[in-house]
Amino acid sequence: MSTQPMGTRAPSATTLHAAVDLGASSGRVVTGRIGPETLELHETARFDNGAVPLPDGLHWNLVGLYSHALNGLAAAAHRTRDDGGLASVGIDSWAVDYGLLRSSSLLGTPFHYRDERTSGGVEAVHRVASFSELYRRNGLQFLPFNTLYQLAAENLLDDAETLLLLPDLLGYWLTGQMAAEATNASTTGLLNVATQQWDTELMTRLGLRPELFAPVTAPGTTLGQTRSELSEHLGGARLPVTLVGSHDTASAVVGTPLSTPNAAYISCGTWGLVGLELDAPVVTDASLQANFTNEGGVDGTTRFLTNVMGTWLLSETLRTWSVNSPDSGQRQDLAELLEAAAQVPDADVVVFDVQDERFLPPGDMPARIGELCAQQDRRPPQTRPQLIRSIVESIAAGFAAALADAARLAQRDIDVVHMVGGGSLNRLLCQVTADRSGYPVIAGPVEATAIGNLLIQARTAGTLTGGLADLRDLTARTQNLITYRPRR
Repeated sequence: MSTQPMGTRAPSATTLHAAVDLGASSGRVVTGRIGPETLELHETARFDNGAVPLPDGLHWNLVGLYSHALNGLAAAAHRTRDDGGLASVGIDSWAVDYGLLRSSSLLGTPFHYRDERTSGGVEAVHRVASFSELYRRNGLQFLPFNTLYQLAAENLLDDAETLLLLPDLLGYWLTGQMAAEATNASTTGLLNVATQQWDTELMTRLGLRPELFAPVTAPGTTLGQTRSELSEHLGGARLPVTLVGSHDTASAVVGTPLSTPNAAYISCGTWGLVGLELDAPVVTDASLQANFTNEGGVDGTTRFLTNVMGTWLLSETLRTWSVNSPDSGQRQDLAELLEAAAQVPDADVVVFDVQDERFLPPGDMPARIGELCAQQDRRPPQTRPQLIRSIVESIAAGFAAALADAARLAQRDIDVVHMVGGGSLNRLLCQVTADRSGYPVIAGPVEATAIGNLLIQARTAGTLTGGLADLRDLTARTQNLITYRPRR
């Protein structure tokens, strides 16, 4: 591995890069043409992703994802062949999940973070180290699927020689080189929040062998070139693989055009990651009580944020209706439902706690919302538009509460909120988030994660120079943004 010095080469006109961007419900390969005045994206491939139920629980089809990503990279290499070819590749994905290796072989199929096995892991970890101690050490909010809890329920550790988080594992399969990219490593619960290195003392107390974990490596490092065995598949090329902010939220924050020093962000997809970019972590009793996390960001920044249930509630609701509707004519797409939901009177809106644990696993969300309302002696939504409006308003209420907490805990006066990711296309969600928070909401870009991935690649290649503010300025100048102002 080698680290490319930032800003030491004269910028070239433009270079072409490929971002492998993997989400919990879909993945894609995005080709980007990047230059000092240029930020153009082309989606080369898109493919489905999701939980695979096996007899022992929920898993990821990681080999299938790798195959899709490899085919997407092949298409990107072919598409750019006559234009100089790809300068590099970068990978980002969701956090916390991992694969175990012995020699070069994968042991088992990686578990999905929504699998229920981690409940016993939480108890086992907290018998060794209380949550308050863990928070002082790792700065992370409590999430029952964090990597350290998963490892407490893992049956294959004794046979494993190496643990790699999923984007690192895919990078290994591409290059044969192992590393633990820093932003994703920070989500495991095993990285010290002060030193940003593995907490080997905690690992040992938890019965984990520190040698399982690859060296922590910063974004902007060249992991290696794609293996020679892949050259024919990639059009004869061996492509540099750059470590970007491999936690997708870290890349999304890089791609968010934060417009003021006091801007907050919401990276909205399956989850809504609500927070601030800070120079240093906030590890206090108050931030612990509010369940705020301090995750590593690119260029040594801290992502001070909390997870709020996002569009997962909407997608699972639509999936439930699709499965339960024998007549396909009863099905409606989300755009139609949101348009109808916007017309629902406020009196018919039920705002509920989207953080209730019953909403975490896949399942019948309309029934679960009705159950929660019944427990609180409240009349549940009666029509589909009412339910969709109630879900959107409840997500926005969760966002507004998280923004207020972030401002209080970091002692920062928020003046604007940037919403990026798929949720930024949901005009109703953007507007009611502005209404409930009292802040202007600037929506876009929807492709913030891929953009952040590509920007770090381009800076590593020397095409771009400067810090995060310079990269974000390019995003602001080249992408379409929409501002929603509070109506009340």
